[in-house]
Amino acid sequence: MKPRIGRMVLGTVNVTVMGLMLLPVVFVAWSAFYDSTFLTFPPPGYTVRWFEAALKREAFVSGLVTSAKVALMAACAGVIIGTAASLVLQRSRLPGTQFLQTLLVSPLMVPNIVLGIALYLFFLSMADHTGLDLSQGLGGLTLAHTLLTLPWSVRLISANLTGLDRSLEEAAMNLGASPLRTFFMVTLPQLRAGMIAAVLFSFIISFENLEISLFLVGPGASTFPIALMQYLEFNMDPTVAAASTLQVVLIATLLVITDKYVKLSRVV
Repeated sequence: MKPRIGRMVLGTVNVTVMGLMLLPVVFVAWSAFYDSTFLTFPPPGYTVRWFEAALKREAFVSGLVTSAKVALMAACAGVIIGTAASLVLQRSRLPGTQFLQTLLVSPLMVPNIVLGIALYLFFLSMADHTGLDLSQGLGGLTLAHTLLTLPWSVRLISANLTGLDRSLEEAAMNLGASPLRTFFMVTLPQLRAGMIAAVLFSFIISFENLEISLFLVGPGASTFPIALMQYLEFNMDPTVAAASTLQVVLIATLLVITDKYVKLSRVV
């Protein structure tokens, strides 16, 4: 009887905590349908005109395109590097792999605002010594976001590598396949689920980042989170709530798809 009561209490606590965490998201999505310029309760009515206003605002659209470009490039770069690093961490017996693993996940231990300032100062220093200025523009922004996506790529792909059956690779090599051919024909197809999950999750991490992007966007350029923040400086209406709701729907959809390939509870 006691274990049953304990499970019920634990389930109630979990539902309560999850409800409290989702409550702000629910209120933002609700306010996106208000038929009023100012947020009032109860609302005078409901409308979808704020979604239309958000989709027609040029700053939001250009920021969305910029965020998508950077997120896609950073996700692909992170997965390519993360796949190679995961193979070394999981398969290699070389000394220093523990240090390498700690180094790869270290960006997760540093607040993004600190990481953004450090990268900005590093790019400025590099510009002084080499003449190559990466402190503004898509190049530096993509490199910075790759630093964010790499740890998650390593964790997702490493989790996928843990469950692989190495006997298939050994059988391929016993039948005469070279190590390189074995990797592309046997190992890589088995990693497909983890790599797809890593791309999707890395895309989300990059797409919603604000702190690092603040220091590295060029003049006249903006990512989607920065465009939302700039809109809020001079406006207070449900347009930003509508844009945020669309972002939440996009991210939630990608998370659900990601979880189909690799269970996020194993790595998050």
